[in-house]
Amino acid sequence: MIRVIMHGCGGKMGQVVTSLIAAEENMEIVAGIDVKDVPGCPYPVFPDLMSCDVPADVVIDFSYCGAVDALLDACAAKKLPVVLCTTGLSPEQLTHVKETATLIPVLKSANMSLGINLLLKLLQPAAKVLADAGFDIEIVEKHHNQKMDAPSGTALALADSVNHALSDQYEYVYDRSQVKKKRDPKEIGISAVRGGSIVGEHEVIFAGTDEVITFTHTAYSKAIFAKGAIAAAAFLPGKEPGLYDMSHVIQI
Repeated sequence: MIRVIMHGCGGKMGQVVTSLIAAEENMEIVAGIDVKDVPGCPYPVFPDLMSCDVPADVVIDFSYCGAVDALLDACAAKKLPVVLCTTGLSPEQLTHVKETATLIPVLKSANMSLGINLLLKLLQPAAKVLADAGFDIEIVEKHHNQKMDAPSGTALALADSVNHALSDQYEYVYDRSQVKKKRDPKEIGISAVRGGSIVGEHEVIFAGTDEVITFTHTAYSKAIFAKGAIAAAAFLPGKEPGLYDMSHVIQI
């Protein structure tokens, strides 16, 4: 049985993870971490990880960037592997993540969805074939009207995956309104749409002469990110210290 501490258990994603793990046969949440009260929580809740005295095998984090540094320090002190799902980390915090990964296993990914991470792998052989055949590459991402950053981190991860397969020869173009010129063959266009309650949609478009190939991933619920985090939590215990991502969880 894998024993999990849910960091950020009172938040929306923490509650989704809690409900999904309740149905797991080989995993249970033994404690939660949150600065506020969590009424009706089925496990004990502590204000921070250092004050938690419940033995565990791994931490799942869905909190906020301001809580990450203390979390990393506590995980390192307790030798607890951590699945880090919080986004929007500063460059200094990303350095802290890398330093902590020399001491314990840390899994961090731009997107916890199993589908997105499979797509990151599938895009690479496609890019090699289609770019050589003269196909242009465009990425369009769509999210709800409350999302503040654009383009999404997932869109950039998709672009990075494609570009890496093409020896990082391509430039990213985010806005075509200021420059009046033909499209450069060595560019990846990235566009963002914000509206309504769209959970998340990403399209990677390979546009050639007289044919178009599109890879699309659509998220209908935040549960997909929780499911990915749970899969990562099952993977991480027992691993050597290091920085992992979802590509290590999905083996193809």
